[in-house]
Amino acid sequence: MELAAKLEILADAAKYDASCASSGAVRKAAPGEIGNSTGMGICHSYTPDGRCVSLLKILLTNYCVYDCVFCVNRISSDTRRARFTPAEVVSLTLDFYRRNYIEGLFLSSGIIQSPDYTMEQLVAVARELRREHKFNGYIHLKAIPGASQRLIHEAGVWADRLSANVELPTQNDLSKLAPEKNLVTIRSAMSGIKSGVEEAAQESRAAAKTVSAPGIVPGRRASTRRARFAPAGQSTQMVVGATETNDATILSLASDLYEKHELRRIYYSAFSPFPKADSRLPIAAPPLVREHRLYEADWLMRYYGFQAHELTTAAQPNLDLKLDPKLNWALRNRERFPIDINRGSREELLRIPGIGYRTVARILSIRRYHWLRLEDLRKLRVFLRRARAFLIAADHFPEPAELDAVSPEQKLIVEPVQLSLFGAEMAALSGQL
Repeated sequence: MELAAKLEILADAAKYDASCASSGAVRKAAPGEIGNSTGMGICHSYTPDGRCVSLLKILLTNYCVYDCVFCVNRISSDTRRARFTPAEVVSLTLDFYRRNYIEGLFLSSGIIQSPDYTMEQLVAVARELRREHKFNGYIHLKAIPGASQRLIHEAGVWADRLSANVELPTQNDLSKLAPEKNLVTIRSAMSGIKSGVEEAAQESRAAAKTVSAPGIVPGRRASTRRARFAPAGQSTQMVVGATETNDATILSLASDLYEKHELRRIYYSAFSPFPKADSRLPIAAPPLVREHRLYEADWLMRYYGFQAHELTTAAQPNLDLKLDPKLNWALRNRERFPIDINRGSREELLRIPGIGYRTVARILSIRRYHWLRLEDLRKLRVFLRRARAFLIAADHFPEPAELDAVSPEQKLIVEPVQLSLFGAEMAALSGQL
């Protein structure tokens, strides 16, 4: 098969893996090396459906010995197959980089022969790029659950980020739809990655102490730069909507993964139906807004101090599709409001709907010099239409009845409006299109 045909098949097959990011690792090129990676990501290209892609995102192969019901590349699928050799992936990465199409690589694969064999192939690509071609750009490798810890550790030496996909939120779901996989094996791979990251951090601290010791002349630590293990950490992905598992269970697992394995991020991917799918799968895709609500809830757990059990209730185990999780929580806990914007703690301010965590940092800084009024909050771009019923400012104190009368349908939900592209009201003064 021609290389271009392989690329067409395997780039398209990679679109189902959402756990792809280009930020989190900063590395500058040294003389004789190719490329660099920055914490803000890299140059972008766009797929036909409008997604922004900043990496060469491909599968090594879409052959797979597993029969995961929800996966289009399962062994029983009649999809068109292809396979790259490690040398072909290396060549594509370097050629695309030299043309300024990409500055990094996201490489995953179906399972061929065994987890160890597949992991060896992925590691071979990263090792050749780093060692033979001095490629210094971003590399994200898929960690194959069930592969030996030796191979996963070597992958972390060459890659910036590793990801072992948890796929489905419970073992029952995996047993039903992905019988060759189990949660224990997946989490074991995550634990191995976490251990590698911690060991590298300890080595880095020890090296820093050695460099700063009396009598040691500081110099460039080129020997320790490549020894870092997965400097951008690890991530994972969960498929949402392929089973009836509720959001409370998904968020509980996500919270546990963040706590025990120190994941940088969890990606939620709404199940996408495909032709000739198994009868155990749903016919229709879940609402995409459900995926969006899970990301919002995930953000609240990571940056706003929320616990997973706070975001849902026993009576409503799924996130509300009409209200964002923070607003929904506030409406269920009205007795905790209003909160004084000039006296409340950081933790309290983070709970106010319409105020983001960066805005909270600005509020805490500004209020050291003067009390904030509603106009100050407006300048900080606080969504006052949503927030004013939940806060006290220097010139604002909501009436008790105002909070009790809050109705999402009347006040807090802004209905989408289709704007006119050529209407006279869309003047240059408004800056709107």
